[in-house]
Amino acid sequence: MVFRLTLDGHTHEVTIVRRRPHLVISIDGREHEIDQVADVGDGRRVLGIARHSVAFARAGFHDRQIVRLAGRTFEVGMVDPFAGEAGGAGPQDAIKAPMPGAVVDVHREVGDKVVRGEPILTIESMKLQMVLSAPRDGVVAKILRSSGTTFEKDEVVAMLEPQDV
Repeated sequence: MVFRLTLDGHTHEVTIVRRRPHLVISIDGREHEIDQVADVGDGRRVLGIARHSVAFARAGFHDRQIVRLAGRTFEVGMVDPFAGEAGGAGPQDAIKAPMPGAVVDVHREVGDKVVRGEPILTIESMKLQMVLSAPRDGVVAKILRSSGTTFEKDEVVAMLEPQDV
């Protein structure tokens, strides 16, 4: 799953890389493993990131979230991908697995130019093989799974370079 958030007026791309055995998210291309999320009451929570505990408080306000972290307050909101905001990754930059399975073959490498419909990866799930193709013309930015590795449903397995709007 790929989405964009605004944090104090700056847009960041957030990708759920995998969910098991621990949640791994990518924020602007940098991966973070989430060890735990614990509710400590009154909107306060503790988040475990790379075995470090981070305490924060969160409250909803209309379409925004207000987050208090390390003595600072941040306003966070979702970015509508259809609002026409320039730059950043769009909904067709991520190539996601439609079901859990394993990678059978990798057809492209990082840096390869691709045309919409060209194969990127072949995956297998319950003895059914499926080709995951480029959703648009572009350049392969990341191949996140190699041949023989497994993945979960909706996990991002490859990324195209963000398309300028």
